[in-house]
Amino acid sequence: MSVPRITPETLYAVVEATWPPASTHVCGPFTLRQGAGGGKRVSAATARAAAGAQKRMAAEDAMRAMGQAPLFMIRAGEDALDASLAEAGYAVIDPVKIYIVPTGALTSPAPPRTATFHIWPPLEIQREIWASGGIDAARLDVMSRSTCAKTAILGRDGDRPAGTGYVALHEGIAMVHAIEVLPQNRRRSLGRYMMQEAALWAKAQGAGTLAVICTEANTAANALYAELGMTLAARYHYRHLPQEPVT
Repeated sequence: MSVPRITPETLYAVVEATWPPASTHVCGPFTLRQGAGGGKRVSAATARAAAGAQKRMAAEDAMRAMGQAPLFMIRAGEDALDASLAEAGYAVIDPVKIYIVPTGALTSPAPPRTATFHIWPPLEIQREIWASGGIDAARLDVMSRSTCAKTAILGRDGDRPAGTGYVALHEGIAMVHAIEVLPQNRRRSLGRYMMQEAALWAKAQGAGTLAVICTEANTAANALYAELGMTLAARYHYRHLPQEPVT
């Protein structure tokens, strides 16, 4: 099944809508994000136009004034910014891939009838599963403040809750975030089943495409998305100052 042409820029907009920062601020050619503890994705600055060293340093000072270490997201086509940050001593951290697939490619066959459910707001057991994987209350707040159509995926292994995830819809694309499976329940197809459940929900909402974000370091997840026939459609990475750690 072919994947419709979706640009990296479209996917970056979906990321922003489905996993939103607490607030955004303009600082010269940069958009700054107040993350409120929700992680790099909602705390990184992005460039809206070319920027010299003086404007970059102003953005750095503004991020520090917000209580955040300087952090920049580098997206497709931003090679000049990437190079200038490297020259200023910024190191790469957490390269990310975005995969896509037509929703219909994952809805047949459906997951086993009692293996997955979708529900909003998430149940307490889902919050506990997320917490066990380091997805804390600040990241749950990110999910809560999204104004998109959204749901949480509950995965079960046998009769016990064993996994969870979050999916939200923007401009016809449903994006999956925060997939977490308990360690003792991994390699039992639960990640596959939850992605299928996400696709079923997305298709019912009218979404033609399912997308998911994955760090390059997460080899198991990258392998799963490849097995599901998902296509690599975009990348981004962050740059930070090693002497000013980010969370």
